[in-house]
Amino acid sequence: MTTSPGSRSTVRELLISVAGARVGDVLDAVESADELTGEFDPVQRRLIAHALNIALFADLLDRVPSAAEYLTEQRAAGRRIMLDHGAIRTVAWPNVGSLPAGIEQVTRLLEPLGFRRREMYPLTRIHMTGYSYCHLDMPEQIGQWFVSEFHPDELSVPVQHGVDRVFSSSVDPIGADAASWLRQLESDGSLPFDVAVALLAVLVRCFARQHELPTIDDYHLLLSESAELAWIATEGTSFNHATDRVDDVQAVAAAERSAGRPIKDSVEVSGSGRVMQTAHRATSVVRPMRTAEGTLVEQQVPGSFFEFIERDVVPDEVLPSEGLGERRLDLGFDASNAQGIFAMTRSNDAAR
Repeated sequence: MTTSPGSRSTVRELLISVAGARVGDVLDAVESADELTGEFDPVQRRLIAHALNIALFADLLDRVPSAAEYLTEQRAAGRRIMLDHGAIRTVAWPNVGSLPAGIEQVTRLLEPLGFRRREMYPLTRIHMTGYSYCHLDMPEQIGQWFVSEFHPDELSVPVQHGVDRVFSSSVDPIGADAASWLRQLESDGSLPFDVAVALLAVLVRCFARQHELPTIDDYHLLLSESAELAWIATEGTSFNHATDRVDDVQAVAAAERSAGRPIKDSVEVSGSGRVMQTAHRATSVVRPMRTAEGTLVEQQVPGSFFEFIERDVVPDEVLPSEGLGERRLDLGFDASNAQGIFAMTRSNDAAR
């Protein structure tokens, strides 16, 4: 059972404290289970996890007009979004400034919030590996994370040198205080409200570009061998996409097409047949870059996008819990599906 969050819910107060009243409004548009509403003191990890998902979804709405239009229509029809998962990209490379390399950049934050790795997905066609992270307390009700890492060691030496130049300027937003709060959260499973607000503010800042924008030459160098790597160069660890869990993805795709939104041509179906996905094409965004002469130029590049997923019930079996409890829905992903969805951020697939 889910309810609309009350006006005095702890999640709402966290979001308003960190990002203002508008993000509290976004909360009203998202399904929140009863265990995620109401007032709690201290603030349990599941509430901070849900608040972070909502804050990053709100950020994506600001950057992806097609997602904002879809949300407006759903609210008008009396339906709330079910946030299934958000996706983040990282770079598995030793020279990423003061950041940890690869997925550790993200998992060091997710694990204290109660997320645990569930499965690994080899994305070999695009030189990446994906990992799903599911919440221990509420695996079906709190949006999962799909965290991928790119492997520059599989590309040419000139591109690897470009990776060094682009990502070596990265700065870690996690300072001593935030690291201490994360340890406390991992130990206790909760934080005092004021500390939870301070930590959430830092966590939100972690999901953005932490390095300087590339030069236009380095951007095109990375793009020559990987659209996915070039995307990280301009967008960093912002949500690559967020996902609405729907009852009938084929019907949603048809409705989106009729509404004139930039939906992809096909629906991806997992090997099991239980997970079906489609997505809007990525929004084009403009990023300033410098030429070799130091002139500032604007470059149109692919931004983020919005996805739709349908999950069927696992028939006549209970998946191994791995500490996550019994799961009714198939919460898995599919490597082929993921690579098809990731194609949305290649420049020839981005909406113009």
